[in-house]
Amino acid sequence: MAFVDEETAAAYREAWDAWSKQIEGVHRVFLGDEKPRPDAIKGLLNREARAKVKYDAARLRLLGLEEETVPDDEPTES
Repeated sequence: MAFVDEETAAAYREAWDAWSKQIEGVHRVFLGDEKPRPDAIKGLLNREARAKVKYDAARLRLLGLEEETVPDDEPTES
């Protein structure tokens, strides 16, 4: 028996998969042997950060702690 509706579960799985993919790239650079250009590192870190924001929002929604929707791909202001 699922604790959440299928839409919430699917959004969580999608956000988890996307963030996992991005964090693997970060690990390859910082813990492995990849040596990208500095501008590529900046892009990698930005993509990971955006994916993490979406994952965090989806996780909170999954846990019933936040009712907001998962953020879209719009950049956030720093």
